[in-house]
Amino acid sequence: MHADETRIGGPLVRRLLAEQFPRWAELPLRRVRSAGTVNTLYRLGDDMAVRLPRIADGADDAVKEHTWLPRLAPMLPFTVPEVLGLGTPAADYPWHWSVVRWLDGGTPAPGALTDARELAADLGAFVAALRGTDLPGGPASYRGAPLTTVDAETRSAIEDLRGTIDTGAATAAWEEALSAPAWTGPPRWLHADLMPMNLLTRDGRLTAVLDFGTLGTGDPACDFIPAWNLLPAAARPVFRDAAGADDAGWARGRGWALSMALAQLPYYRATNPVIAGNAEHVIREVLTERRLP
Repeated sequence: MHADETRIGGPLVRRLLAEQFPRWAELPLRRVRSAGTVNTLYRLGDDMAVRLPRIADGADDAVKEHTWLPRLAPMLPFTVPEVLGLGTPAADYPWHWSVVRWLDGGTPAPGALTDARELAADLGAFVAALRGTDLPGGPASYRGAPLTTVDAETRSAIEDLRGTIDTGAATAAWEEALSAPAWTGPPRWLHADLMPMNLLTRDGRLTAVLDFGTLGTGDPACDFIPAWNLLPAAARPVFRDAAGADDAGWARGRGWALSMALAQLPYYRATNPVIAGNAEHVIREVLTERRLP
């Protein structure tokens, strides 16, 4: 998916385990097919997984999760990953990596939700709880910054999609988001990547939230993105009420959802059909919502 990916295979994972976690080195190991874009995932035995960044942008993720998730987990209403071991760089692998507890569950998909209102309420409760967490000293999240910080790349992505989407409507929707009042409160905790593949559900209810590599503090508006990347329009008010989003935050959240999708679609169109398909869904949902009275 990326020009600068590090190649990761079973023999490498075996060597890393043997060197750093020999007690787990002989357990069954199998690669997990995933739409994830940053980490390669291997299931280890029955109840663990190995996560290894494949690009430099994910180099700090394992350390971040190891540092912050044990502190955040008791304050959140749903399960989050438990880091069982933090691996260190090695001669044939350049970054920190981790062994985490395996979490069972299904991944929700737009248009295939059994009761979107219940899931919407669950997601809103998670967002509100994370935003309300009183835990000082968190790192800044780049998606916690103002929307203006991604203005140039968003407009560039719109140009890349000329002939594929309604670029005039996308530009207008983006400019509306930019015009929303900026966040003026103190930095709050946010996940910053609540894509459907980072959620686990059972019987239509949220059970766990995964992949906290983008975790940090700032404007929490980007955690409203499930309203457009997963939930149908009828369930969005439930999510918004549970998450406690005001008008300005909701508008900024819509802007983040659109910006992310616009960047993802041209980048992943040929390499990751799951991400590209979700990006098309988000763009369609945002532009449709904008046209409604």
